[in-house]
Amino acid sequence: MSKTQISSLSNEGLNAQPRRTSMHAVDVFLFGTIAYLLFLVTFLYAIGFIGNFGVPKTMDSPSEVPWLNALLTNAGLLSLFAIQHSVMARPFFKRFLTRFIPVSAERSTYVLASSLALMFLFWRWQPIGGAIWTVESTMGRTALYTGYAFGWSIVLITTFVINHFDLFGLRQVWRELQGQPQSKLRFVTPVLYRIVRHPLYVGWLAVFWFTPDMTATHLFFAIMTTAYILVAIQLEERDLMREHPEYAAYRKQVPMIIPGFPRQLGGVK
Repeated sequence: MSKTQISSLSNEGLNAQPRRTSMHAVDVFLFGTIAYLLFLVTFLYAIGFIGNFGVPKTMDSPSEVPWLNALLTNAGLLSLFAIQHSVMARPFFKRFLTRFIPVSAERSTYVLASSLALMFLFWRWQPIGGAIWTVESTMGRTALYTGYAFGWSIVLITTFVINHFDLFGLRQVWRELQGQPQSKLRFVTPVLYRIVRHPLYVGWLAVFWFTPDMTATHLFFAIMTTAYILVAIQLEERDLMREHPEYAAYRKQVPMIIPGFPRQLGGVK
């Protein structure tokens, strides 16, 4: 689930495509709405899954298979999600996909595929067990749960800072319903993006690592997802610099993942 403030990449290279008529505008809008609602369900389930509360199966549910089988299964599930999430975000795949679906439905298709990949991960996840650390003090547990909640808050807030409805495809399908052409968003650096280039990923890292009960399962998940984030940033920034030449200057001025004061923001709006 990883994008930066340049949500206009969702339409990169697509606006030159001829307008498709294979799906009616109302059908496209309904499709986008369903994809968004499925995202909301998946987002809420993920909070309980990673935090180990409120859902039928969590990351640290009782072990069901030998630890090696569980490890290999989980590695496969995370790899499947990473491949889907990264390949479908690349401009070449978007150009390929929009040969078969309307441009306005491309982002919603990505959101739907990501949600289904996560739901499959939740369903087939195999806990490994084994405690790495357990914080028993009330103050310590409260602090770590607060960090966990903070991470989710940053993730959600960041989506609205960069245009939540474009990021999840609703803006595109709404414009289609209104008979308006698709348009790119301007390159901007709103408040969070002036202290770190990827606040969305900062939120995800807090979600992955802030826990009072770190199991071997959770540690494996945190390491794998952190590694994926570091790779995804390189792919994403390469696309951003190709689409927005001004991103190269922004990249030199603002820290990547550790928040800090920008060296200079002249010329970046």
